[in-house]
Amino acid sequence: MALTSPFSVDDYADWTKEVLARLGVEKPHVIAHSFGCRVAVKLASQDGGFFDKMLLTGAAGIILKRGISYKIKVKIYRFVRRFAPRFAEKKFGSAEYKTLSPVMKESYKKIVNEDLRECARRIENEVLLVQGQEDTTTPKKEAEVYLSCLKKGKLRMMQGGHFAFAEDPVSFNLIAEEFFYE
Repeated sequence: MALTSPFSVDDYADWTKEVLARLGVEKPHVIAHSFGCRVAVKLASQDGGFFDKMLLTGAAGIILKRGISYKIKVKIYRFVRRFAPRFAEKKFGSAEYKTLSPVMKESYKKIVNEDLRECARRIENEVLLVQGQEDTTTPKKEAEVYLSCLKKGKLRMMQGGHFAFAEDPVSFNLIAEEFFYE
């Protein structure tokens, strides 16, 4: 299914809730990675009884303070975009962003510019954050911010990067099993 209009995290959360309801899934444990963590955090913040325990790995959704170089790049992009929009689109933005369709680019902007701290503060569930020690996509600092917002949060570090769960599936599965069955 291709999107015909840009989706926000709320839209993905609503869609996920609808699919799980149609499937008759009630109060599942959740394991989410990166963007999926955004959706899980939204759902849990809207309906505390929707999930049981939550395991979030490489959790995205926290906007850390952006440095001066980022702010300068944004100003330059906005200036260049006024006079040469096609050039700006080719020369600015991440490699991932450049591959997206126009609708997905708008979705991407809605998603990555939403900070989920307030949503995390409303979560009543037990939440385990599993963080790869070498994760540069969603660094440990983001996990620590999430942890400071969660009422029943814990943080476990493991070897690996953003895909630590795939880099060392045995360790990840042991961490998950211990959390869900403790």
